[in-house]
Amino acid sequence: MRDRAEVVIVGAGIMGLSIAYHLARLGVRDVLVVDRSYLCGGASGRNGGGIRAQWSSEANVRLMQESIRMCQDFASEFKINVWLRQGGYLFLARTEERAKGLEASAELQRECGLSTRTLTPREAQKIVPELDVDGVVAASYNPDDGVVFPWPFVWGFAQAAQKLGVEVATFTEVAGIDVHGTTIEGVRLRDVRPRERGGGGAVEDVVVRTNKIVNAAGAWSPGIAKMVGVELPNKPHRHEICSTEPLKPWLKPLVADLTNGLYFSQSTRGEIVGGIGQERVPDGLDQNSSFAFLGLYARALVATCPVLGDVKVLRQWSGCYDLTPDANPIVGGVDEVEHFYQVSGFMGHGFMMAPVIGKLMAEHIAKSTQLPMFERWNLRRFKEGKLLSESMIIG
Repeated sequence: MRDRAEVVIVGAGIMGLSIAYHLARLGVRDVLVVDRSYLCGGASGRNGGGIRAQWSSEANVRLMQESIRMCQDFASEFKINVWLRQGGYLFLARTEERAKGLEASAELQRECGLSTRTLTPREAQKIVPELDVDGVVAASYNPDDGVVFPWPFVWGFAQAAQKLGVEVATFTEVAGIDVHGTTIEGVRLRDVRPRERGGGGAVEDVVVRTNKIVNAAGAWSPGIAKMVGVELPNKPHRHEICSTEPLKPWLKPLVADLTNGLYFSQSTRGEIVGGIGQERVPDGLDQNSSFAFLGLYARALVATCPVLGDVKVLRQWSGCYDLTPDANPIVGGVDEVEHFYQVSGFMGHGFMMAPVIGKLMAEHIAKSTQLPMFERWNLRRFKEGKLLSESMIIG
């Protein structure tokens, strides 16, 4: 491993790798990306792969318009198939309050150039005839939203970054960060490879000299920030998901219920992949699975789509959402330490925003470009009480 780097990125999920790739594209190739696990070991490899521009804030809509365009070009640019399928997102609202919010969001989306439509329950059923719309008040649908397969999306960024000279070190844990005053001087790294990968021996920490660190560790970001005396308000929240046996293709959009957080879509291989919001989960960084989730998800799924009552679940897993108090991310520098950049708190949608956020963050680091949205998402807003809002959160 190199003993110094212009930029060290903590977290080899899709966000960190996207930033690394775009930095290299801008000529900043002395970049080291480290991760305590394997590629796709965190949230980037444990999600449903959804990408959507249906949001309630203009900033998120605009960002995802660009991110979807980048996803459309991804396979040809990175020479790897991510199985993008744009069957749309179909949102369901079961209360009048949710329905009004859905209509307001759809109006904003149309102003931004999306073709989002608000639908009656019967109109929603025309898009997915198998739905039981009893209790549904309204729906919204944007045909350009879609789903990708998460793993090759991550691998594509990793391979492209490495070809440009970026070093990606997996099974490498951050043991500490050296700071003098407000200046970062280096990062101490520890080899945590399992024995079958050549690890397990007594190895001293490696020191890499750098004065720029990007904290892209997702739900692990608060622990990294504490190493330099920065307190982040994000909290990890376990989110479970499962996949069924393959069925013949019949479901085009991803269906999402804004009332209970249920969502499900059909993969290119035919599996029904989905999850649901759970309030009662273990505190902390927990990636175990539970029977409680299966019961909650099964009841909601079958109530919404009765035809799935006999389908068999083949695989279940979980990952950690990275929650902030106002459901908006923390992006950009901090007041306490120079060149300590935050890219965390993206709830469950950091995966879909990573292409465009990586590009913008790379420009911010390499060219000192100032972006209004980064100022909007600064860390100090929590102390100042300037919280933001975003209502279209799933799960």
